[in-house]
Amino acid sequence: MLDKIMKTQLFAWIDKRTGAEAIIKSQLTEYPAPKNLNYMWNFGSLALLVLVLQILTGIFLVMYYKPSAEATFGGFTVAFDSVERIMRDVNFGWLIRYMHAVGASMFFVVVYMHIGRGLYYGSFKSPRELLWIIGVVILLIMQGAAFFGYLLPWGQMSFWGATVITNLFGAIPVLGEYIGQLLVGGFAVGDPTLNRFFSLHYLFPLLLAAIVGGHIHALHVVHSNNPEGIDLHKPEEQIPFHPYYTIKDAFGVAFFLLFYCYIVFFNPQMGGYFIEVDNYVPANNLQTPAHIAPVWYLTPWYTILRSFESKLLGVAAMGASLAILFVLPFLCRSAVRSARYRPVYKIMVIMFFVDVIVLGYCGHSAPTATLKVVGQIATAYYFLFFVALPFLPKFEKTKPLPEGI
Repeated sequence: MLDKIMKTQLFAWIDKRTGAEAIIKSQLTEYPAPKNLNYMWNFGSLALLVLVLQILTGIFLVMYYKPSAEATFGGFTVAFDSVERIMRDVNFGWLIRYMHAVGASMFFVVVYMHIGRGLYYGSFKSPRELLWIIGVVILLIMQGAAFFGYLLPWGQMSFWGATVITNLFGAIPVLGEYIGQLLVGGFAVGDPTLNRFFSLHYLFPLLLAAIVGGHIHALHVVHSNNPEGIDLHKPEEQIPFHPYYTIKDAFGVAFFLLFYCYIVFFNPQMGGYFIEVDNYVPANNLQTPAHIAPVWYLTPWYTILRSFESKLLGVAAMGASLAILFVLPFLCRSAVRSARYRPVYKIMVIMFFVDVIVLGYCGHSAPTATLKVVGQIATAYYFLFFVALPFLPKFEKTKPLPEGI
């Protein structure tokens, strides 16, 4: 179909003025890719798909959503009522809202899988350091956009979750209180906070789209890694991206959409992980929920935060747990990329994946003495993983690398 479009007179007219054909061939149809990429490489294209879905559904929701914490005649707030109106009165509003809410969680699912693949196969190592760093920037912007959007329904959990997180800025010496007031728009979460968060939540995905474009460009400069983690030198080790990987990506998209549609239509709450039941209750600043926790994709860092008795140490550790991702390419000094040929690193990275899941579970669950200890142990291993990486090549015996793929 693409070939037929490129042969039309309209495309020839556009190509003469933009060089579109050369760009499409170099970046898509004839773009060289390793011939042994597995389905773990599908998560990059899935992340791009979900980003587009989030932007489109967000645009439709903005047409009806009203960011105001003023009370209505029914005793609720304008923001909460506008969400209820979208769900009940707007044609297919419930579908758009659930697609957006579920899409937020699915976005983090595919991005975390994308990051996990990069960790396992060493896609962060030279010459892809900048590619990894841009990816970490994308993760931070995603978390910011998710946090700002979490307040918008103005339900109990979103209100108190935002209250807890914004209060953390007060632990930062000197500027913390000022930053907190600037973000909140006052001394407590209220109508100015809602308007600030709404503006930032709408801005961040557009900023994210631009940075994703830079991420894709950086990828196309250094080219994709492969499961073997070796550089390709022979032409027969590569195949054009289209039609081989466009078909493979389409197959992955089909399976993803089946899972995504099942959740949207039959189980959008996902047991309270995707949409919390408390958020169907209007925000009440006089009634604190029994257990306050952020949404699941932020809970690993929330566990790191509350693993320390000191609020300042907790905030510092949470910030360090994200900042350390930027220096990962420079910490790992092994000449071998893929965990397939690094037995010790393979065990460490699998334990790291389990560790992040444990951190997430502890952060989402009500705090108990046992879970606090488990969270502290998981926090210790999170940092130990990065600290141990520079010393790993000294005692790790790697397997011999293949000559080609």
